[in-house]
Amino acid sequence: MIKRFLSRYSFSYPRTIVYMLQSSEYNIHDYLSWYFKVSDFKKVEVRKKFNKTLKGLLLLVCAWVIIILSFILIDNLLLALLLFPYILAYGIIIPLLLIKLIQLPIEYYLLSKTKTKIKNHKAFKIAIAGSFGKTTMREILKTVLSEGKIVSAPKDSYNTPLGISKFVEGLSGDEEIIIFELGEYYPGDIRQLCDIINPNMGIITGINEAHLKRFKTIDSTVKTIYELGEYLDSIYVNGDSSLALDSARKTDIIYSSNGMGTNLVLDAKTDLNGLSFKFRNSEFKSKLLGIHQIGPLVCAIEIALSLGLSMEQIQKGVAKTKPFSHRLEPKTDPSGVVIIDDSYNGNPDGVRVAIDFLKSISGRRFYITPGLVEMGAKTKEVHLEIGKMLALAKIEHIVLIRNSVTGYIEEGLKDNDFKGELIWFDSALEAYNSIPSITISGDVVLLQNDWPDQYL
Repeated sequence: MIKRFLSRYSFSYPRTIVYMLQSSEYNIHDYLSWYFKVSDFKKVEVRKKFNKTLKGLLLLVCAWVIIILSFILIDNLLLALLLFPYILAYGIIIPLLLIKLIQLPIEYYLLSKTKTKIKNHKAFKIAIAGSFGKTTMREILKTVLSEGKIVSAPKDSYNTPLGISKFVEGLSGDEEIIIFELGEYYPGDIRQLCDIINPNMGIITGINEAHLKRFKTIDSTVKTIYELGEYLDSIYVNGDSSLALDSARKTDIIYSSNGMGTNLVLDAKTDLNGLSFKFRNSEFKSKLLGIHQIGPLVCAIEIALSLGLSMEQIQKGVAKTKPFSHRLEPKTDPSGVVIIDDSYNGNPDGVRVAIDFLKSISGRRFYITPGLVEMGAKTKEVHLEIGKMLALAKIEHIVLIRNSVTGYIEEGLKDNDFKGELIWFDSALEAYNSIPSITISGDVVLLQNDWPDQYL
């Protein structure tokens, strides 16, 4: 209590407040929810630091102005000292709202300009929506289709209206195919993005409890993602995702790790070097890890065929696909320990396939996680299930980070007669730094998810 109170009086406090707004994507409700949970404002900036954007710097100046005005307007010095941290915490919302008000006509102009540019662009436009797997699908498609077409897709997760606007601004006009990733945070988001890009083809990569804290119900999540279907008579749907499959229309095209329609996947194999399988009487190899990646690859193969690429071109494209940053990305350290970085995956389906993959690997295995965020009312259920999956997979060493959710993983482990070693650490950094001391050459360590600062 005292530490929390005193931490408000550090010189870095104004910057911390603005950083919290940045990390909350300037959502006032999320910012205030985080503010009330902070126990030490000196330790808020852990994973990331304040980003010196124009908006951020402007708010930082406003923060110091609010502090100065607090001392000018409050005659009593002691009272001013006591109150200014709280005046700043709430007062910063006023310039934020003013900035948002100023931004509205600018954003309207930019989005109108973007819509016009996309409308006049000759390229075939593919839109990808889903709770998970969007970036993987985007990169697979881009890699495969680039063997026969001029393809453009954002390098980063430019999946908001302004993000897409920034990406479109950089298009040359020569592109034959443009791939868009659609972000969903609130109902209506996918519809708004589709209004901008007017897609020719759509893909739903899967639906789960990710962002359930924001959507409140899974039905709301499903309806938001399936807003993509309002713009297209038929879309590709990941059949490995039960929630996506259950909401698919008769006209939609279902793909999965088993294949598509009557075209089945055969001889599927995976290890630390990648995966291989047969499909449409052809052999495919990829450096991607996990059988679950076959579904997106099958989808990409079918789309490539429909757009005129030869099977030889497609095989070359599939062979070039590889793990993406922080998504089942294997690295071998100098001591011979294999680190599988899956720190970006923070959803139940991502956890499930990661555990399945780890289960298939021989040797001593370690699973390190702080748990998942934004599970809302499903928090306990989801983490109990993680514990159950780990116990049934017989992973030898489970490393958990102490927080509000990992206790449920421990409970799930115990309920399912876990026989391995359970190790606890107070922070993710402490756990990651311990890897050299708890592992030996040949061990496989999977790093699952990384909590952003607002969830610490």
